Amino acid sequence: MAKVAFGNKQASVLCRLAPADRLDLIADGLPIILQSAEGFWAAATQLGGTRESQVLQGFCEEEAAKILILIDLVRCPPSRVAQTCGQVIRTYYSHLGRLIYADAQGWKPVNVTELRSYVDKWRRAHGLEGYAGEIIMPNWNRYARESAMYADIEIHENGAPIWNQPQVFGRGAFTDEPLVLRLARALDAIGVLTRAGLQAVSETWAARSFTGIEGYDDNRQLLRSLVDRLHAEGLVRSHATQDLIRPIWSYWQLPMYDLDFRELQVPLEDLEAEREAERWAAFGHAPDQY
Repeated sequence: MAKVAFGNKQASVLCRLAPADRLDLIADGLPIILQSAEGFWAAATQLGGTRESQVLQGFCEEEAAKILILIDLVRCPPSRVAQTCGQVIRTYYSHLGRLIYADAQGWKPVNVTELRSYVDKWRRAHGLEGYAGEIIMPNWNRYARESAMYADIEIHENGAPIWNQPQVFGRGAFTDEPLVLRLARALDAIGVLTRAGLQAVSETWAARSFTGIEGYDDNRQLLRSLVDRLHAEGLVRSHATQDLIRPIWSYWQLPMYDLDFRELQVPLEDLEAEREAERWAAFGHAPDQY
């Protein structure tokens, strides 16, 4: 029996399209996603430092991250698209993946291998908090998002169920414009979110895979070539001031199409071993001796 696949959450169709058709569809969608992100941000600014403004700011970040995720699919060499596209689309639909993508724009890894280790750390389902790792906590990005959004029953390590009261929590109170939104605006300003701009991105990164030792200098060289081409083709918009486009040069992360953003389960025994190691490091003796 054929499966009916109507409605939303159908971005996997990008994996089945011819390259030109894939760029056409992505180019149609990027301005729509940017408008959505801007709408959430505009609403967040009207609500000050409230819990509701934090929720809307999170929506803004996730929407803007979707732009960078799709552009990374464009930055993927054609020879690797078939093997990476499904993973990219999973990240596109993952709340945790989008939040890590947003945060990752401010990281400064030496190369993709180091970047992968950062992502692996932040996608762990649980981790340790406190001076000596005394508290086992769920994934911070996911927990902060859901704790701000929902009233719900949660259980801590002692096994006692308690109610969470949604509040300004976790990822921070209302502050400056999210970096990921400023990056999306900057890419729009230099013409990347157009069909011709995506063609330029695809052709510029086509010959270089970012899977291991490729790093800042490799990406910077390609970025210079891209910006020169966008200027030559008249795609850079008149409002693209140096201040507006600076985030591209300072923060746009290495391509992340080869990285896994799925939540990584950590066995309890591994967490307990980590906690014991942290206690040794903090106190200089075994946990049962202090």
